[in-house]
Amino acid sequence: MDTSRSRGRAAIGAVTALLLLALTAVAGPTAAAESHPPPAADPAAIRDWNVIATDTISTNLGPTRPSGQVVIWHGFVSAAVYNAVVGIQRTYAPYKWRARGPSTASPEAAAVTAAHRVLLTYFPASQAPLDAAYADSLAKIPDGRAKRQGVAFGERAADHLIELREDDGRFAPVEFTAAPAPGVWRPTPPAHLPFIDPWLGTLRPLLLTSPAQFRPGGPPALSSARYAQDVNEVKTMGARTGSARTAQQTETARFFGGNLAMQFQSAFRDHTARHHLNIADTARMFAAGNASATDAVVTAWDAKLHYGFWRPITAIQLADTDGNPATDADPQWQPLGVTPPHPDYLSGHTTVAGAVIRTLTGILGTTHIDLNVPSEITGTTRHYEEARQFNQDMINARVWAGIHSRTADVVGCRAGTRIGVWALTHYFSPLRPAGRHAMPPAQQLCPHGSAG
Repeated sequence: MDTSRSRGRAAIGAVTALLLLALTAVAGPTAAAESHPPPAADPAAIRDWNVIATDTISTNLGPTRPSGQVVIWHGFVSAAVYNAVVGIQRTYAPYKWRARGPSTASPEAAAVTAAHRVLLTYFPASQAPLDAAYADSLAKIPDGRAKRQGVAFGERAADHLIELREDDGRFAPVEFTAAPAPGVWRPTPPAHLPFIDPWLGTLRPLLLTSPAQFRPGGPPALSSARYAQDVNEVKTMGARTGSARTAQQTETARFFGGNLAMQFQSAFRDHTARHHLNIADTARMFAAGNASATDAVVTAWDAKLHYGFWRPITAIQLADTDGNPATDADPQWQPLGVTPPHPDYLSGHTTVAGAVIRTLTGILGTTHIDLNVPSEITGTTRHYEEARQFNQDMINARVWAGIHSRTADVVGCRAGTRIGVWALTHYFSPLRPAGRHAMPPAQQLCPHGSAG
């Protein structure tokens, strides 16, 4: 009798276990999910730390520094954050790194840790606000293993980037030594400042093989018709007073007269938020855009150092020395904008713009970039639907401001475009179909010739 009862209880137990197993399969492991929530991966954390990076860089370098150096630091921070995120989520190829983090780690904790560590390394004077911001960011992430693993991997990602950039040529004692002569750059009014940050032209790039990889041919010969056309256009359209500019053209010149790096950071933040990109795609857009911009600065400064071509203000005031009968000197001529303290060719603004816009079109797979770009100079925001229109306005703006020749602008845009193609051909590629593919458009994104 006891044996029969034991067998009955065993049979009931077996049936009960099977029922529970079936119910679990239908309902899912609810209890396990509740005890182990998904790792924190809010893409807003990347945008938040981009704002912090922008403020930190501006505080340490000055908000109006007329140099491409600002872009370099954004490139470093964004690359480390990208590695921290994709090394855990494994959607895109990490930047010059083979390490992989645990899939259970929080990409959000990794991202904020990487950004904090890189900024603190390069800007130790900002430790107090950086530490406070980091504490606030970590407080938003639930405590536990995922957070701890994310922090640890974020530290590794930052340390790897910092190690990669050791002895890269930052602040090297590079000097521009060419003696003043027709066509050769020299300090310009009103401050007559020396060539700022010439070391940028010898800095080891983030993506390219050398600073001179995409160095274009030289500027037009002083005796050429192209040179005379450039000088006379700036003389007419870029003058502070008596210009042929329309009010809209003057506004365009002023709109792009400030910190282009800050304009792009704001546009990236807005775009990734409006389009609800996840944390990996958000990290990728910032990293690809800022790394391309970094190498665009290096490329532009390489050309500035190599060719040392004079600025329009000098060319116009000293036109009687250029040997070109189609140009006439105007010693009193002044540009609408203040001429930055470095040579004309290549234009840093248009080279950076060309690189970033080409990178974005590759990431998005279309020339419809949908960017909202603000200007701290005019206090306005412009919406750019088409990539070509952005580059057109940028090229025109530098001519209409009187600070660049059209050739320096157009050739800069084309060099930047080549950098953008290189960036997505060699880096930031999807590791599986779930990633966003780069489908580079074939259209010519850099307008040429006269203003359109």
